[in-house]
Amino acid sequence: MEGSSGSNSYPVQQPQARPDAPSYSGGLSAEGQLLQQLYQMQQEVSMLRGLLEEQEHRLKKLEQDQLDRYQDIDRRLSTLSAGSSAPSGVNGSAPPTGLQPIEPAVPAAPVQGNSDQAAAPDPEREKLMYEAAFEQVRLRDFEKAEMAFSAFLRRFPQSEYAGNAQYWLGEVHLAQSDLDSAGQAFARVLSEYPGHRKEADALYKLADVERRLGNIDRATQLYQEVVSKHPNASAAQLARRDLNAL
Repeated sequence: MEGSSGSNSYPVQQPQARPDAPSYSGGLSAEGQLLQQLYQMQQEVSMLRGLLEEQEHRLKKLEQDQLDRYQDIDRRLSTLSAGSSAPSGVNGSAPPTGLQPIEPAVPAAPVQGNSDQAAAPDPEREKLMYEAAFEQVRLRDFEKAEMAFSAFLRRFPQSEYAGNAQYWLGEVHLAQSDLDSAGQAFARVLSEYPGHRKEADALYKLADVERRLGNIDRATQLYQEVVSKHPNASAAQLARRDLNAL
């Protein structure tokens, strides 16, 4: 693999059957059933971890937005105070006695025509649409979440939320057991949003997809890449654990 670009190898090759891999076609042994349950629990824990990290990120952003608002209000008050003590203008006009009220951002009018057409940047609308899609993940309505994230990415491919939306689209596909689509979604995080804060998680998830498909050599390579590129990330801890289990 040459950097992250090597992660875009989809569609993946059909995996070779492994003699030690449990069969999922029915008639599982007790050991196979326990192994399947373990995989499902690991997926649940991974998704919950991602949800928690997403909430923490949003909380930090809300705190920063609130701080920015306070600073803006302070600047406006300072301007008002300075203006009220200033002399009249050259033409005898009175100095400013107040400020324009701070009005909430109003979403732009809907784009006419094809609803999937890429729209002009609109941070307020992008935020609302992304949060609506993410809400479906919390509700575990993965079919609606898939449609919502896909529509968001078509409409706002350059949004600040696009990298996150692409990652969660992969998680949704994974929850639906659509491994090929999940792999493609995670690979696009790496290729289209390099350096994104979800890069380590996407790389780990891509390795997990390859492992599930039976591509052990490829999975091993990707796990090692997580550890080497993002040694302090929580995804690296999971990658080390899975490397030891291979």
